Amino acid sequence: MGVRCFVAVEVEDAAILDAIGRVQAGLMGTGADLKAVERENIHLTMRFLGDVGEGLLEEVKGLVSGVRFDAFPMELEGVGVFPNLGRPRVVWVGVTTGAEELKGIFNGLEPALVEMGFKPERRGFSPHITIARVRSGRNRGQLVDEVIRSQGDGFGGFEVKHIRLKKSVLTPRGPVYSTLAESP
Repeated sequence: MGVRCFVAVEVEDAAILDAIGRVQAGLMGTGADLKAVERENIHLTMRFLGDVGEGLLEEVKGLVSGVRFDAFPMELEGVGVFPNLGRPRVVWVGVTTGAEELKGIFNGLEPALVEMGFKPERRGFSPHITIARVRSGRNRGQLVDEVIRSQGDGFGGFEVKHIRLKKSVLTPRGPVYSTLAESP
């Protein structure tokens, strides 16, 4: 068994995390069956890799460590769901400014990852930050109403300077993340 990992941009700005926390509290207040993402785990997944063997892990670390880009602003705005309001499974915060730069980084990583043997990302890359997962249809109507109320919310922004390769260890209390590699 390998190391479960993903490539991410971490959200570390306290004001943004506070704003996301307020939206999460509103969502939880609907009585919907949700699992909110823990404050310390809020991030933008650029590419989920799954279980990576030790040998390949060194290659992936080298790839992520070698990614070069100029720092750019990323603004977070709006709340939505995947796949749709009729069947919400994931609640997310959107990316406005910075989305094109993120797509450019993804488009640079993806061919190298496929060449290493990872399956191509079939859904493409849609920059977002998952803030909650929906576990059942309980109180779906109230949840959808709260999402619609939050669609125009702004969360602020920060400068993206790094991407990180993150290790994910699943525990009964939720995932625990640690950094394995970072772009300069």
